[in-house]
Amino acid sequence: MKKIFVINGGQKFGHSGGKFNETVTNETVNFFNSYPEFEVKLTNIGEGYDADEEVNKFTWADVIIYHTPIWWFQLPHDFKKYIDEVFTAGHAKGIYKSDGRSSDNPAVNYGTGGMLHGRKYMLTTSWNAPKEAFTLPGEFFMEKSVDEGPLFGFHRMNAFTGMQPLKSIHFHDIEKNANVQKDMKEYNNHLQQVFTK
Repeated sequence: MKKIFVINGGQKFGHSGGKFNETVTNETVNFFNSYPEFEVKLTNIGEGYDADEEVNKFTWADVIIYHTPIWWFQLPHDFKKYIDEVFTAGHAKGIYKSDGRSSDNPAVNYGTGGMLHGRKYMLTTSWNAPKEAFTLPGEFFMEKSVDEGPLFGFHRMNAFTGMQPLKSIHFHDIEKNANVQKDMKEYNNHLQQVFTK
């Protein structure tokens, strides 16, 4: 059995109701529940959490799936707080033991003290920005992908814990031109490709 830990980082704030990420989260849980070889645990950050229990979920899982909207090119504040609190609680308790360096040679091996080796993670994000903002010459993100540009630090954070990435999927133009049915069909195909092929 493969153990899947799903984290919904969507939140209600300002004009955001968190509904798209709730839809993606539900699609994820339903997908894995349709296969007997998967077991799922879920955290909806907006419903509250216990940091130590979240550490237990990270150490229990084979795969962590993050769902998050992107606000001002970063994680929403409640999701960032969750990471700060849970990863701090996980120091020497399963997430990381140190930054990996030694006092003998402190210039090398930074980022090698993670304790989640052998686990993988997958990231989904939702954006107001159209996908062309990342791909077309002269457009805002200067032809840097989501993963290589705005969320480079998020991926390095997971590398710090020892986890390896699965292929991300990003949903664009959600605020002004959402096509949820099309996005969920694409997402279901993505899950099939990543987890059942």
